[in-house]
Amino acid sequence: MAYLLDSNVLITAKRIHYGFDFCPGFWNWIKVQHAAGAVFSVEKVLEELRSQQDDLADWVNALPSSFFLKPDAATAPHYAGVTNWVTNQDYHRSALNEFLRTADYHLVAQALQGQHHVVTYEVPGRSPRRVKIPDACLGLGLTSLLPHELLRRQRASFVLGEAR
Repeated sequence: MAYLLDSNVLITAKRIHYGFDFCPGFWNWIKVQHAAGAVFSVEKVLEELRSQQDDLADWVNALPSSFFLKPDAATAPHYAGVTNWVTNQDYHRSALNEFLRTADYHLVAQALQGQHHVVTYEVPGRSPRRVKIPDACLGLGLTSLLPHELLRRQRASFVLGEAR
């Protein structure tokens, strides 16, 4: 079991909490956790992040390809399971279509395949207008958690070095 990162974890980290310029420890921690087999994301998240063409896109392009899980034949039944669950809920058709075409769908399916935890800034909020990752995880028996919960579980520590 590992932790799969939603794109919003990396985007928000870059923009707000852990900018590359003032908290490089966060970004190094992700690399170390990946090397230990604990942190990954999925190929569709990579596609979302690359589309921004910014320093975050540069950073993810430098990660090993193993960081972004690719769907394979073993993933197919899990896509079907996610599709079945979401279509049997009372979401509006537009919410279903949006979910099924985004990285969120792929993230949940690949989490289901490996029984991984999903890390996202989304919070549960059953609304027929939007399928949220935590709601899908709950419905499918998966765990979703906020980024700070991942950091605590994995005992992350970003200690200041010498002043510049």
